[in-house]
Amino acid sequence: MTSVTLHSPSDRLGLMLFLAAGFHLLVILGVSFELEERKKNEARQQSLEVMVIQKPVELPEADEKADYLAQTSQTGGGEQDEPARPTTRAIATPAQQAAPQPSLNQSPQPPPRPAAPPPKPVITQAASPHKIAAAKTRPAIESPPQPTSAQLFASRDQEIAHLTAELERRTLAYAKMPKRKAISASTKEYKYAAYLDAWRRKVERIGNLNYPDEAKRQKLYGNLILHVAIKQDGSIEQVRVLHSSGHKMLDDAALRIVRLAGPYSPFPQEIREETDILDITRTWQFLRDNRLDSR
Repeated sequence: MTSVTLHSPSDRLGLMLFLAAGFHLLVILGVSFELEERKKNEARQQSLEVMVIQKPVELPEADEKADYLAQTSQTGGGEQDEPARPTTRAIATPAQQAAPQPSLNQSPQPPPRPAAPPPKPVITQAASPHKIAAAKTRPAIESPPQPTSAQLFASRDQEIAHLTAELERRTLAYAKMPKRKAISASTKEYKYAAYLDAWRRKVERIGNLNYPDEAKRQKLYGNLILHVAIKQDGSIEQVRVLHSSGHKMLDDAALRIVRLAGPYSPFPQEIREETDILDITRTWQFLRDNRLDSR
């Protein structure tokens, strides 16, 4: 009895794909490629040298074994017996001829340094014998020694003592100076105002008694300011004109009248205790009626 096997369409499709893959694999593995080595073209390796001649030379016969190709024959040209490759000699410029060619084995030399300026000439003069002797006898200058701390303190103490003595001297001199008191017509203190009024009345009385005759004849009049310094005993220490009347005759007359009126009364005890000299400043008037007045 014979058995029949049934195959499904999917089995037939898988079988056909397997057979196709095996066939393509066999074809791919069976085919090989081989690179053909290209032979070198001997014709391209041969070089062709061409030489151009400006003035062609016409020769009757051509050389069948020529060494070089040109536009005309070169038979009989040149000075060498054996054939040699022609070269063109380059003409160097004057700068290239003067410059040395550097060697391949030598390193390039650095540029030369600029030449240093020539030294200035030194002019020497022989010294005279007197200068040489003076230089030998001149003592060497030495720096002064630095003072010590003890010397500095001693110098400071001396300076302080000197200043103290000077201050004491000035204080003593000021204490010995006479005590002065300036009074005038505006003084209101009773003891000074009373003494000033008594002094004024005396000067006016003496002045009217001794009025200058020349001033009467010339009818001169004017005002002047006098400064009179009186000591404790009533004597005159100084008298001077502070502001002139404009007439020297009247100024001199006022000075003479003040001196004629002295000495004046001594200072009272209350003034003597405070003042040694009274400085009196008064304005004197020579009036038109030939009379002396003060204010």
